[in-house]
Amino acid sequence: MTLSSQPPYLPLPAGEIGLLTDLYELTMAQSYFSEGIAGGATFSMYVREYPPDRGYLVAAGIDDALDCLEALSFDTDSIEYLRSTGIFTADFLEYLRDFRFTGSVRAMPEGSLFFAHEPVLEVTGPVIAAQLAETIVMNQVQYQTLLATKSARCVDAARGRPIADFAARRTHGSEASLKMARASYLAGFGATSNVLAARRYGIPPTGTMAHSYITSFDSEIEAFRAYSRMFPDRSILLLDTYDTVNGAHAAVKVAREMESDGHRLTGVRLDSGDFDALSRQVRRILDDAGLNYVRIVASGGLDEYAIDRLVSAGAPIDMFGVGTRVGVSADAPSCDMVYKMVSYNGRPVMKLSEGKESLPAAKQVFRHHDPQGMMSADVIGLSTETPSSGEPMLALALHDGRRVIPPSAIADARQHVADGLSRLSPAHRRLRQPDHFPVSISEELSLLESQIRGRLTAAVP
Repeated sequence: MTLSSQPPYLPLPAGEIGLLTDLYELTMAQSYFSEGIAGGATFSMYVREYPPDRGYLVAAGIDDALDCLEALSFDTDSIEYLRSTGIFTADFLEYLRDFRFTGSVRAMPEGSLFFAHEPVLEVTGPVIAAQLAETIVMNQVQYQTLLATKSARCVDAARGRPIADFAARRTHGSEASLKMARASYLAGFGATSNVLAARRYGIPPTGTMAHSYITSFDSEIEAFRAYSRMFPDRSILLLDTYDTVNGAHAAVKVAREMESDGHRLTGVRLDSGDFDALSRQVRRILDDAGLNYVRIVASGGLDEYAIDRLVSAGAPIDMFGVGTRVGVSADAPSCDMVYKMVSYNGRPVMKLSEGKESLPAAKQVFRHHDPQGMMSADVIGLSTETPSSGEPMLALALHDGRRVIPPSAIADARQHVADGLSRLSPAHRRLRQPDHFPVSISEELSLLESQIRGRLTAAVP
């Protein structure tokens, strides 16, 4: 059980988490086991290169990864499946039967901003345990980080206008829809249409109506009247089923009827067409009718770039609903996140592969701020360093496979994102071609890297 009073939301039963891995993790583990290789290892997880147009990343999924490591095990059915493959020895399968993750994890807190090349998480433990952690940890963090980062960019583009997650129907599966709702809320969205996510994570639920609702009535205005009777204090009417301008005039009639009953129409929604031109027409119709309090919501095909164009043009849109393009991070559906061994049995190790070099040894990220409190630079150093300045970003989260700090409250993680973004220069937050935040390596780490590189290259025949 975690330190939280609420059990974790695992992506699958605990006894199957051991199988949510790539086969080579298990074949390597069997070889380690057979060879008696059981020393301690440390792996660093980081992003090698930014996705297109990104100048920062928002760490999300850290808590889910820790939950999975706490629960990582192989139940009887999992062991029998592995036996049926004919790949694994009987003694190794018996070892897995009693396996649990006994390592430690140092990680950045959920919602931290981080940058390319910086370890967002490091796993240390017996080599088999640390190796078996790879797939599940990357699976939980990479995708949610992409979603949280894209969502944060949408929040920036909206410049204070509320945004809701409408992505559930287009995400890549049910679990993905939940992760999208959570990651976007961390990043600053105000609500989600996903009811299960709203209940699970404590996110405000939101929703309007579909075109099918309108077409099920003999006329558009009948549909508007029926909906407003049922929900007199939360009605947002969808205008574009037939003709948006005509829909706006029908909404005005219904709004006046609602006023006579002591209620107010909450808003109207645009879901297709030229949002800039249509929102101006609809706003004029509403204002001419004295309905300046009715808000205009836009949804359909939106992402940070579309939102930015609309806001920059002064389109009178009060709220945005985003779906597909954000829920699948359409312009950057993956990032170059990797999990690399950096030490084994007390010996720092590194890769020299061209374009894929890694830094040796367990590390720490030290964040520096200028006198105004803005982030100024990060330094990647050794975990043993104690520099005179800089905030250490990685903290111990798991020890002996068990949490030493509770999962982040969603409100705290959300505030952590907001605080981080408020301290990041606009130059690094630009939607296109942002400046890259200055990240360097410490003198101690640079010296160690040079020594190991020299030793490894000298050993080549």
